[in-house]
Amino acid sequence: MSVIARESLVSAASNLTTATDDVKLGYLWRVCLIAAMGGLLFGYDWVVIGGAKPFYEPFYGISASPFLQGLAMSTALIGCLVGAVASGAVSDRHGRQRPLIASAILFTVSAIGTALAPDFVTFNIARLIGGIGIGLASSLSPMYIAEVSPAAMRGRFVSINQLTVVLGILLAQVINWLIAEATPAGATPQELVESWNGQFGWRWMFGAETPLALAFLLLLFTAPESPRWLLKAKRREEARLVLARVGGDGYANNAVVEIESSLSDAHETAAGFAETFDASTRPIMLLGIGLVVLQQWCGINVIFNYAQEVFAAAGYDISGIMQTIVLTGVVNLLFTLIAIATVDRLGRRKLMLWGSGGLALLYALLGWTYYREITGAPVVVLVIAAVACYAMTLAPVTWVVIAEIFPNHIRGAAMAVAVFSLWLACTVLTFTFPYLNWSLGAHGTFWLYSAICMSGLVFIQRRLPETNGKSLEQIEAEMAASRQ
Repeated sequence: MSVIARESLVSAASNLTTATDDVKLGYLWRVCLIAAMGGLLFGYDWVVIGGAKPFYEPFYGISASPFLQGLAMSTALIGCLVGAVASGAVSDRHGRQRPLIASAILFTVSAIGTALAPDFVTFNIARLIGGIGIGLASSLSPMYIAEVSPAAMRGRFVSINQLTVVLGILLAQVINWLIAEATPAGATPQELVESWNGQFGWRWMFGAETPLALAFLLLLFTAPESPRWLLKAKRREEARLVLARVGGDGYANNAVVEIESSLSDAHETAAGFAETFDASTRPIMLLGIGLVVLQQWCGINVIFNYAQEVFAAAGYDISGIMQTIVLTGVVNLLFTLIAIATVDRLGRRKLMLWGSGGLALLYALLGWTYYREITGAPVVVLVIAAVACYAMTLAPVTWVVIAEIFPNHIRGAAMAVAVFSLWLACTVLTFTFPYLNWSLGAHGTFWLYSAICMSGLVFIQRRLPETNGKSLEQIEAEMAASRQ
């Protein structure tokens, strides 16, 4: 990009960020909430298996096999990796709306298939299908919202996707809690199999996702295609009409000029994965990958995926664990709401710094409580504080940043690489926790996560610029200028 062209684009983008007085908030909320339902299903599908775990394991006879237990928990992760890789190619070729429709179909098939699975193989196939849906939705939902939203309010709207993820997590926790009947202490695997929970309860936990998936599928047919993809596909008038419905004719005309300028400068209408790592885009890709890996390796998902082990080590029985899990979900929701209210006022960089630093401190303290064998309320307070810190910072803001920083002409492929990296990091986290917990103890494991968060603090301080209040094209131009 030439200096003159870049300065012209930055100037036009600066004008555009102020040309949003006529934003149609009702329409914008509607389309963003529809897209964000992908996050709702992502959250539900991701967490529901934790509540069903004590019952489907004895039903399928895998309670004594750590390998088969791990397989059941990780099959969806494999699907996530597949869906994330596929999202780049399908979104560049077919847009954002149609792949989201495909994800809704996959969620529906998975929910029904898992609930009705007669054997362990069918169960894992259904979970794999749902994982592909998660991989698609986790990449496409925030990208779609970022491409539709005006710059001045993009942060809060992309954060809605994280809010729906959190709502999905809480919904799964509450539904699991409501469906599960009381289980006698010390029940044998055979008694669990013969109980209502063992025969039917865990199936209803998975099946309850079906109405949500069908609603997502139907509503997507009323949502428009991303205007930035439409312009990339040379469908100018369709893109202008979508932008006019968002911000009025003046906003639409300015946005079309700005987006077309960034696309024409790229000399591309599509990009492959190789181009995402060429000399001009490699620093941005490494920034995005570093942020998503930090979001996972900060360790908070261990609390959601291995809540039973975390709270059992703190002295809680099964009933206390279930109640505490719901409490973490409520806190997660409340602080995500705070994030939505603050992300466009406080900025992305500041919240990311606060999150990594805060988690480093809280994990250091949490490791100390385990080291000193302190149990009960002090552990729960620190866990709740860590969930709150994560929910207000790294959880939503990472999605906002990666939806913003990639150039228009590679955004689909770049988001696919970033989301693939996120799920790969999540897979590593999920598989390594039992081994870390066994070899380092709970205290050493959380001290390790504390060190990772401190490293993340340094990385963000050095590499992440502030993107708050800037159009996607302005961010692209400024980051290109910073590499000159």
